[in-house]
Amino acid sequence: MRRRMVFSTLVVAVIAVLLLGLPLGALTYTSIYDQAERQLEQEAQVIAAEVDSELEAQNSVDLDRLTEVHPERYIEIRLAATNEVLTAGGWNIDPRAPGGPPTVRATASSTTGNTVTVWRDTDRVREGIVNAWAGIASLSLLAIGVAVGLAMLQARRLTLPLVDLAATAERLGSGIVTPWGHRYGISEADRVAEVLDRSAERIAGLIATERHFATDASHQLRTPLTALSMRLEEIIAEADSPDTVREEGEAALAQTERLVDTVEGLLGRARKSQQPETEPIALDDVLRRFVGEWAPILRKEGRDVVLTGERGLSAVIPATDLTQIVATLVDNGRRHGAGTVTLRTVDGGGSVRVEVSDEGAGVPDDIAGRIFEREITGGEGTGLGLALARHIAESEGARVELIQSQPTTFALFLPPAPGPVSGASASSPV
Repeated sequence: MRRRMVFSTLVVAVIAVLLLGLPLGALTYTSIYDQAERQLEQEAQVIAAEVDSELEAQNSVDLDRLTEVHPERYIEIRLAATNEVLTAGGWNIDPRAPGGPPTVRATASSTTGNTVTVWRDTDRVREGIVNAWAGIASLSLLAIGVAVGLAMLQARRLTLPLVDLAATAERLGSGIVTPWGHRYGISEADRVAEVLDRSAERIAGLIATERHFATDASHQLRTPLTALSMRLEEIIAEADSPDTVREEGEAALAQTERLVDTVEGLLGRARKSQQPETEPIALDDVLRRFVGEWAPILRKEGRDVVLTGERGLSAVIPATDLTQIVATLVDNGRRHGAGTVTLRTVDGGGSVRVEVSDEGAGVPDDIAGRIFEREITGGEGTGLGLALARHIAESEGARVELIQSQPTTFALFLPPAPGPVSGASASSPV
């Protein structure tokens, strides 16, 4: 592209120089010749006046003086009184002779009728013309050189943004999605750069969303899969008891359905799809079912999970999201805590609170303030569960807080239902 721009500029400059230079050269040629003729005419008129003066004063013409004053001229004087022809000047060649050099001639008549004709060689005239043409050619070459230089600078200024934008596009294609942020002072190139930067930001967001989805899915699916595998193990162990096999099989099927709901919820958040309309739910049913699913997991480790607090509470949150949040909090107590994990429901007036606590040593002080940040963990965990639990809660208008670090106690604050929910009983201790 640079070569094309420089070549096209060179062609335009040469054409412009030719269109201006050729007429200027012809005009210079004519002008120099006209000037030489006018100068020679003035000389002839001066000589004619001098001849009249000398004839009147001394009745003769001083030819030697004329030869000395005009060494490069051939002068012919025709006297009107005697019709005599006198010659003078330092140029001894008769310009009228055949084969003589090219000349310029001028004729003038005096007041008494004497005629003076002056010739001069055109060598000096041609030399002046050549010098003028050389100046025009030099200026033309200079103009062409300046035009080419400016074309190279402009080509560089125009092509460098294109090279830079191509490199930016290649970076996007190779997976480097950091916005480049370069601007070039060229409106068209700047608009392309802005579009590429916005594309980089969108791609970065998409990559981050997909990465978070992968990590969140692996974290959130681990616990349901563990529970499902335990159910299947119990089915195998109780193969001789049809009733037990049926009961465990139904539980495994329910666990599978909740696993599918979890996957769909994660996909919906990853794609920012519209959430389904949320209806109030009775906490007793959801939490009782949750405790029934988690009890075998904790008992296998010599621990227990219990549900206590006020009964008959309801909140506005999808049951799947509530289960995921509480499962994350319980799993955190199972991994990093000790003793019994307690779920306690509290009516806080402006909100419904579900507290999850254990009997372990608690959260270290150095991470208590950052416990909900990604990759922050007090043990060998991934540091993703609590961050994801808070994200799910906030997406539904709820929130998760660490209300006590020793022993560890998390609280899930839920928006209360505006009225009684079907299936919720009157408030009484569990």
